[in-house]
Amino acid sequence: MSPGPFEIRPMTGLVGAGIHGIDLAHVETDDTWETLSATLTKHGVIFFRAQNLTPADQIAFASRLGNIVPTANLQKAEGQNLIDEVRKEPADTRALGDTWHTDQSFQAKPPRYTILYARELPPFGGDTLFISMAAAYEALSNGMKQTLAGLRAIHLDSSPYGGTRNNEAVAGLKRSTHPVVVRLPDTGRQALYVNPDKTVRFEGWTKEESEGLLGYLYEHAQKPEFGCRFMWQQGSMAVWDNYQTWHYAVNDYPGNRRVMHRITVGSTMFS
Repeated sequence: MSPGPFEIRPMTGLVGAGIHGIDLAHVETDDTWETLSATLTKHGVIFFRAQNLTPADQIAFASRLGNIVPTANLQKAEGQNLIDEVRKEPADTRALGDTWHTDQSFQAKPPRYTILYARELPPFGGDTLFISMAAAYEALSNGMKQTLAGLRAIHLDSSPYGGTRNNEAVAGLKRSTHPVVVRLPDTGRQALYVNPDKTVRFEGWTKEESEGLLGYLYEHAQKPEFGCRFMWQQGSMAVWDNYQTWHYAVNDYPGNRRVMHRITVGSTMFS
């Protein structure tokens, strides 16, 4: 595979693009990196096929996007301290990420990017779904946009399998408050930043007052036209912007093993 010219194929009109004809282990020109970065910003998530990457290659790729910030509560890949291992064993009934979410929104500075590389895949299933939260925001009425302007929401950590919104009273859980609508620093485009897995309520509102509006936003964002679906193959890699997308790991491969290597890259927006 040549590190020369490559092709960008949009997955849908609103989110996702496949990058074809590139070997990520041998990208040497700044122009190529700038094109990849611009494509990621435009489409929210980009996908690569048939890559043969070492952990060092994946780390080098991630480092071009920013500072690597490993997730504290995930196990690490063998011999690595910068790569999280997302593993589901045959006996496991739940899969990490099998709810709509954006990564680590309870952090004061949530990661901007996530890089996920397929190491071991089940014989079927295990796709990942993505949604453009920028497209979801843009489809709201002007009245709703005015309602959301200036609102902030509380995001709370919980178990790695969700259930946050019932756990606000639990002591010791990490929590942060973020704008409900964020403006992407690269383009100025706005996106919804609420998280079904971690958002508890709006700041200054009760949980009961928040549930109706949060529920509407969650239902609205899950419209099929805002999303795309990625079918993993050996050597596939996905890179997404957590500030403008949600994702969902489909748990439809019972009795099979799936191992992915994940790197998260630090914030460039929250302060």
